[in-house]
Amino acid sequence: MSGALAAEWIKLRSVRSTYYLLAVVAATPLVAALVAWNGTHVWDAGTAQQRAVLEQAQPLEAVFLPYVQLCAAVLGAMAITSEYATGMICSSLTAVPSRRTALAAKAAAVAGPVLAAGLAEVSATHGIARLVVGDRPMFDYDAPFLDSVPLLLSLGLSVGAMALVGLGVGAALRSTAGAIVTVCGLLFMLPIVVAFLPSPWDGRLAGVLLPYLAMQLAGAAEDPLLPPMGAFAVMAAYVVAALGAGAVLLVRRDA
Repeated sequence: MSGALAAEWIKLRSVRSTYYLLAVVAATPLVAALVAWNGTHVWDAGTAQQRAVLEQAQPLEAVFLPYVQLCAAVLGAMAITSEYATGMICSSLTAVPSRRTALAAKAAAVAGPVLAAGLAEVSATHGIARLVVGDRPMFDYDAPFLDSVPLLLSLGLSVGAMALVGLGVGAALRSTAGAIVTVCGLLFMLPIVVAFLPSPWDGRLAGVLLPYLAMQLAGAAEDPLLPPMGAFAVMAAYVVAALGAGAVLLVRRDA
């Protein structure tokens, strides 16, 4: 297992797509700083109604979370679909005949760096935006920093989970385009479709969708459907389902 993990780590850090995706994630705090800076100008010169909107706005790290999750999911998917595209998957499975071990090694190699990058991104976004906003009661940054720690940990964990979902989907579909379309549907299209459902089904189904689990896990969602441990269980179920489907198909079919 250690040899397989070392090999997967070398493959992950030797391709340019990994650095491109991480660069997009690293740029997110800078974009958030610009949004926060613009918000301060609106606050200082705005009307009472505009200030009320800013007071009720979500923290910027939560606003940008779906885009960071998308980058993580694409990175996870490409960790295996790129090997199918180049034919390298045959060499990988020859070197590691146990396909479950090969997928587990990929999961560990992807999850660790992505989880660290996700935690760093949400923490940097929170810290920079908080500094820019100052003492203005905007984006929920007037609360003590320690109160924000559960939210930051939950957001970072969700980024790591999305990387594993992307890996599982990529293993199941063997197509980069198909995997990206699937995770985009999970992150962006399903919430739109669910929003058009009649009440109370719109709220019930929205509560178990991936984009809304992190806030519930942190106990920071308004009118949450799930308690924190329930949100964690559903998030874990997405990961298990995606990796389980990928593992079953990887074992049953030819490379």
